[in-house]
Amino acid sequence: MHDSTFAYLAPNEEQKTAMSKMRESAAAYAEDIDLFVPAGPDKTYILRKLREVAMWVNVAITRQPDGAPRE
Repeated sequence: MHDSTFAYLAPNEEQKTAMSKMRESAAAYAEDIDLFVPAGPDKTYILRKLREVAMWVNVAITRQPDGAPRE
């Protein structure tokens, strides 16, 4: 594990662009889920997991698999 694994790494401009695109994609998918999946605990779970995945995407964009900063 890299020393910076639990540290905040400020994204560079290219990474910010990628993060923005991925957020847009996650939001569009969430809109479709909201439209087509009936209300209830399953829908709530799905949307929470999508939110979690969207956050992990940001980690993957800024870090190497060992936690080292991606430059």
